[in-house]
Amino acid sequence: MSSISLCPFHLAFPVHDLEAARRFYGGLLGCSEGRSSPDWIDFNFYGHQVVAHLAPEETGDVSSNAVDGHGVPVRHFGVVLSMDEWEATAERLTKAGVDFVIKPYIRFKGQPGEQATMFFRDPSGNAVEMKAFADINSLFEK
Repeated sequence: MSSISLCPFHLAFPVHDLEAARRFYGGLLGCSEGRSSPDWIDFNFYGHQVVAHLAPEETGDVSSNAVDGHGVPVRHFGVVLSMDEWEATAERLTKAGVDFVIKPYIRFKGQPGEQATMFFRDPSGNAVEMKAFADINSLFEK
């Protein structure tokens, strides 16, 4: 693969508290806010549209699968950053005291698809993954 061209995705997910979501996505992660209502908030998640919908009964997730010796939350979403952005974000989140599900580390070291990754949860229990590749063209490498 010589290059990757992507269109923005849209993802809607449940939260138990919109103000907590606003502080987490807008404040901690730095996502600008778009439209909102008393029941939902749009965020610009690294160029993608994610929408926090107030639905307390739908929040939380406990299922995980083993990946590279870690319990990866089955239901999660995230973004692929440049390695520099990933390192800066990992440092900022660590300094902010984020409770990582999987602390920042390099997964599949020395193998095809080697990647930096970290997992953490938002205040409603939604798992978020941020990852990076030294070479973005290895994103789908087997």
